[in-house]
Amino acid sequence: MNAKTLETSVHGRYLYEDRRADRLLVGFHGYAETAEIHGAELAKIAGLERWSVASVQALHPFYAKAGSSIVASWMTSLDRDLAIADNIGWVRRVLGDLLKPRTLAFIGFSQGATMAARAAAYCGPAAGLILLGGDVPPDIHADSSVVLPPVLLARGMTDDWYTDEKFNKDLRFLEARTRVTPLVFAGGHEWTDEFRRAAAEFLRML
Repeated sequence: MNAKTLETSVHGRYLYEDRRADRLLVGFHGYAETAEIHGAELAKIAGLERWSVASVQALHPFYAKAGSSIVASWMTSLDRDLAIADNIGWVRRVLGDLLKPRTLAFIGFSQGATMAARAAAYCGPAAGLILLGGDVPPDIHADSSVVLPPVLLARGMTDDWYTDEKFNKDLRFLEARTRVTPLVFAGGHEWTDEFRRAAAEFLRML
């Protein structure tokens, strides 16, 4: 049998805290996480009282192996290009649902860092981009027309998923495109206080 694809519509969800600010930080969670998990991490960043905050959930929920909790994923390798287009469209719908801010920034962790990079590239213009433990995707590396904002690029020194090799590849790419602040902190594939301090300072400067 031949495989065919059809476009359809699904409902997505996101969390939003409106602080009546003219700054908006939009975050993307990692694999097998939720908007709630990501939102809780964002809340630990100092200085966010100056920002309205949205935590966007991926369109593909599934049950976690450990129990009945529901988590989500941004995509798999199946029909990858179609999933990328769906995800970019979803982010644009979220941004269209919110008041247009004077300053827009994106942040992502792990698989969500890749999504944040795409959001900054195709859903901006953005003033800043924070990537934690996740790489700039190949489609952005290959797109010479992409304009990226200043970036905070971070990894834990013992992170065996976002390796030093991936980090340095992204760092070289970003240095040729924009202003980038690299951060290698003590820790693994995780949020840490050192990273949160760096993120707070990066956002303060926008």
